[in-house]
Amino acid sequence: MNTTSPQKAVIQQLHDVMYDIDASELPARLSELFASDCDIHLAHPLGQMQGPQALYEQAYGPLLAAIPDLERRDYIMVGGEDSQPWVGCAGYYTGVFERSWLDIPPTQHIVTMRYAEFFRVEGDRIVEMRALWDIPEVMMQANAWPMGPSLGRELLVPGPATQDGLVTSEQDKARSAQSLTLVNDMLEGLGQYAEGGVEAMELERFWHPKMVWYGPAGIGSSRRVSGFRNWHQIPFLAGMPDRRSMEQDVMFAEGDYVGLFGWPALQATISQDGWLGIAPSGQHVTIRSLDFWRCEGGRIRENWVLVDLMDIYHQVGVDVLARMRELTPDRQAQPPRL
Repeated sequence: MNTTSPQKAVIQQLHDVMYDIDASELPARLSELFASDCDIHLAHPLGQMQGPQALYEQAYGPLLAAIPDLERRDYIMVGGEDSQPWVGCAGYYTGVFERSWLDIPPTQHIVTMRYAEFFRVEGDRIVEMRALWDIPEVMMQANAWPMGPSLGRELLVPGPATQDGLVTSEQDKARSAQSLTLVNDMLEGLGQYAEGGVEAMELERFWHPKMVWYGPAGIGSSRRVSGFRNWHQIPFLAGMPDRRSMEQDVMFAEGDYVGLFGWPALQATISQDGWLGIAPSGQHVTIRSLDFWRCEGGRIRENWVLVDLMDIYHQVGVDVLARMRELTPDRQAQPPRL
């Protein structure tokens, strides 16, 4: 695939490596693509690490041991234009779940795990990586779900309806600017809730009537503004009415696509009941989230969202993986069925 930026060319090499993975060669290939001191931040409990060797030993190596035929499938790639050092990718990892991973019991069936990954590229090396892997999605498919039920619909989240999420050609700069303005205005509107309630956010002004919000496992997906409100926004705002941006976001646009990550993006106090079944203990939390939006006809038509839910539970003192182990004692450390 030909790309218009050197940053994307590096990420395309990573895609090629992770599509047909040779486990014996992967450490060396990662060392070719990542700087030796690359700063890496992954979802809880994988956490922060430095350099390609740590990335392999702590993340990809164990995942490959559990899913030997692992492959990575992008359906969105944006960024890297006009000296923008960041490239954002969305898609999912897939393969047969043969052995346990993070003590999640294997299924011997195909499994999928969504990701949102942002890479900062300098020269021909990745120097920073911020990524969320939807680990709860794997627990759900393994019938080892330890958290509250999703209000939204759980499904294999599709790529863009327009099938053009891998942005490889030069985009009209005015169109990119319009997309960025639209999403920025929408986010500012969300911040008006504290002053004027739901009406002040003007959701119908920004979102397409047939919008789809693809949320993480544990929250689920929803369609139309009414679905977004009922299955995500109302419980979220009810539980944390003081939620506010931390203004640490990286955000960019290409054509109809906008990518954003915050590490963390929001801070809030869990002061009321209503979100994920977490008790209203008054606990202050920060929220990591990574987003991609697709704009169409002056409104947002699709939004892919990942939130580090396990990190939020960790902040309130709940060990999600320990609870999962307690729910699946008969399937822990079982030998694989060959």
